[in-house]
Amino acid sequence: MQSFAYAAPATLAEAMDILASHRRRKLRTQILAGGTDMLVQMRTVDKAPRTIVDIKHLKETNRLAVAAKETYVGSAIPGVTLAANAKLAERHPGLVEAIDLIGSAQIQGRATLGGNLCNASPAGDTIPAIIANRGVCVIASARGSRELAAEKFVVGVGKNALKPGEILLGLKFPRPAKGTADAYLRFIPRTEMDIAVVGAGVSVTLDKTGKCTAARVAIGAVAPTALLVPEAAKALIGSALEPEVLAAAGAAASRASKPITDKRGTADFRRRIVAVLVRRAASIAAQRARGN
Repeated sequence: MQSFAYAAPATLAEAMDILASHRRRKLRTQILAGGTDMLVQMRTVDKAPRTIVDIKHLKETNRLAVAAKETYVGSAIPGVTLAANAKLAERHPGLVEAIDLIGSAQIQGRATLGGNLCNASPAGDTIPAIIANRGVCVIASARGSRELAAEKFVVGVGKNALKPGEILLGLKFPRPAKGTADAYLRFIPRTEMDIAVVGAGVSVTLDKTGKCTAARVAIGAVAPTALLVPEAAKALIGSALEPEVLAAAGAAASRASKPITDKRGTADFRRRIVAVLVRRAASIAAQRARGN
């Protein structure tokens, strides 16, 4: 029988004190935002004793603001709350699509955007969408706060860039420029409640003539981490997103991918599917940017 402790700090300062005191005593802590993955891991691959530090009571992790210049999403806000927010869905539809794909309604009552990112699964649905939307991680520690681009946050399978004593407070997204929209698509073997075999998040900006002036393409489940693919975005920029242009962006994503073969799909299958999803996600994002 393993021993676990639980702490639920009411303030960020209290949370930092708990983390600092445990570090001094060389005791392990683990942050709880949603816990949907943590509970599974504690029963299977990671049974070591620790203190669970629940950050769901912190105001910084529960703030949701769709403001004039940027959007802020606290790391402990459950997915069901985000998926139901009309302002968030209007501004970042692809991001909300990704959030809405995480598990069942019961899971979404606990699962969080921040937790999905920190879990750092290669197949995490929200991660490509976060990257496509230019997400920035807001990280706190006893020394102060720092910010890190989302594409740099996940550093390996199940590994993120948080240092000991740090907490992901939330994510910031710049307000999309006029004519900008995003989309997220994934491929799964079943119709629902499965993890992505391939995922793709795309954001495009179109001018009044329909020409693409900016783009972001991110892909998931085809490498150890979700990837930002500048070459795919480069293929889109300057075009009217004709079929051959979309195909070129998909091909660039396929080349950038580094998939594995497992029981859910071969590496070759994943390379082909990621090209398809990038084409389709870019097309959907363009339709939204045109106001269709």
